[in-house]
Amino acid sequence: MYLSITVKMAVGLVALLAVTRILGKKELSQVTPFDFVYAVVLGGIIEETIYDEKITTLQVIYSALLWGAVIYIIEILAKKKNIFRAILKGRESVLVKDGKLNVKEMEKNHLEMEQLRTMLRQKGIFSMNEVKYAYLETNGGLSVMKYQKQEPVTPELMKLEVKEKKPSTLLIDEGEVVEDGIKLLGKDGDWLRESIKTEGYHNIKDIFCAEWSEEEGFYIVSYKK
Repeated sequence: MYLSITVKMAVGLVALLAVTRILGKKELSQVTPFDFVYAVVLGGIIEETIYDEKITTLQVIYSALLWGAVIYIIEILAKKKNIFRAILKGRESVLVKDGKLNVKEMEKNHLEMEQLRTMLRQKGIFSMNEVKYAYLETNGGLSVMKYQKQEPVTPELMKLEVKEKKPSTLLIDEGEVVEDGIKLLGKDGDWLRESIKTEGYHNIKDIFCAEWSEEEGFYIVSYKK
């Protein structure tokens, strides 16, 4: 019995490491709720099978690899199709836009004002008046863009006039149009296709990613080197 537990525990550990390596490396700060769920379930599968004498070592390996394969397929689908990515990984939420707090997004994410203020203080921001944009990321983290006049050694202090910048918008992600990005800009698909043509690209599928900002225009990376 003890030998069986020892062997299955060792095999389970190797299987967990193998599946983790196959699924890719991520920092803890990048882990999404979906990643957390599959890790917990995978650990539960190994734990339950180790102490059950009716389950053999081969069955432990099979269970871990089967779960890993299912998650791997889901990850591939999420990578290829935005609709799967949105369902499994979620989307970031714009909590503050142009200095205006979006109450609906706060309620949608069950986020209280004091929670938001706490997250801002952790970034060294102690007033909402400093915040131009704030994004609640899919991993629960907060990304903030402050007004330029609030940044250290500001142009304002140097008596310089500076046009406020806006964050860039992702329009193409791995060969697919990001509809939310186009809507955010108030544009349509025809505008995007014509715009990338002027940049020398004729097929959206050839583009790995494309960002657009009002100040700097397009930033495009294609699959072709």
